[in-house]
Amino acid sequence: MTAANAGMIDIAIESLTAQLADSYAESRRISVTEALQFFMTTKTFELLINPKSYLYLETASYVEDMLNSELNGDWDSWMEI
Repeated sequence: MTAANAGMIDIAIESLTAQLADSYAESRRISVTEALQFFMTTKTFELLINPKSYLYLETASYVEDMLNSELNGDWDSWMEI
């Protein structure tokens, strides 16, 4: 992987993370900072920041569905998504 590719992956991960934090903050009526801090403790985030998962290539709504499955304890759906 080239440095340019790694940089593009980092940008994609950061963009998805920001979109998810904004969405979660809005839906829970908390600050974006609180939402980001929470999101960073999830298995979904752990998978997102692993470039080998290729999750950074998915849409924000796809990753948000994964997060919601995780938060609802629906691990079967989380694994399918």
